[in-house]
Amino acid sequence: MLAAVPRPLRVGVQLPEVEREVRWQEYVDMARAAEGSGFDSIWIGDHLLYRGNGRPERGPWEAWTLLAALAAVTDRVQLGPLVACASFHPPGLIAKMAATVDEVSGGRFVLGLGAGWNEVEYVAFGIPYDHRVTRFEEAFEIVRRLLAGERVTLSGRYWQVEDAVLRPRPRRQVPLMVGSNGKRMLAATLPYVDVWNTWYLDYGNTPEGFVRLNAAVSAAIERAGREPGEVARSACVLVSLVGKAVKRPQDDEVRALEQPMEQIAAGLRELAEAGADEAILIVRPVTEDSIAALGQALAILDS
Repeated sequence: MLAAVPRPLRVGVQLPEVEREVRWQEYVDMARAAEGSGFDSIWIGDHLLYRGNGRPERGPWEAWTLLAALAAVTDRVQLGPLVACASFHPPGLIAKMAATVDEVSGGRFVLGLGAGWNEVEYVAFGIPYDHRVTRFEEAFEIVRRLLAGERVTLSGRYWQVEDAVLRPRPRRQVPLMVGSNGKRMLAATLPYVDVWNTWYLDYGNTPEGFVRLNAAVSAAIERAGREPGEVARSACVLVSLVGKAVKRPQDDEVRALEQPMEQIAAGLRELAEAGADEAILIVRPVTEDSIAALGQALAILDS
């Protein structure tokens, strides 16, 4: 019997955010469909509210609560926020929540972090929007040191902790992922993170675009004093299947991977050849059926 061919890259899927209103049981069904179809990970966007641009007011469920619940009803897939906004919670609490979800999941949690961007939700929920990168830099230091097992005291301009420590101790050091291409964000995080992630719009959803962006990130990793291979590369990929897909306005700016499944698998393989270690599929439409159907593309990718 021939040995299985290793998949050229890990493949995850983002579950619905505000494409439509989704209730808990459907999240469970989609997460289990992802596990059954061979996906490696599931992801949840961390937002509070969208409004404006002539579109109806809409918002997702709270991300951390949803992640903890999904951790309890899945067995194999990794899971994490894509990405958690460092401004929405005090950094010590972010570290505490990450350790807790990792415990619930049995060590399957990845902490994706970013600085946030959607001013509407900041204003609506009374969260300061100014100096987001400086706030992130302070928060990131606290979060990553606490998750590394340190006892932390830090008196920053925006965040302060005094003799903070995580108890109970996490079962392991939770992997960190940064979701940003900004120079200051990369400079603050690349000395420490395990994974760098980018959205499909940032590289045009093409292998050629990813090669160019990835080269810039590799240079930034070297400036941070690490070898490029020490940081895994993760790319969100827009995928469009047949059906009534609810699109975001920006989706029209790029060409999505489309059926047949052989073509989707080929596009993912090309992304791996361009340097990606992980593809997180942003599926239009994202349903239990579409996630299950994409299992065919994963099987082709494995062959």
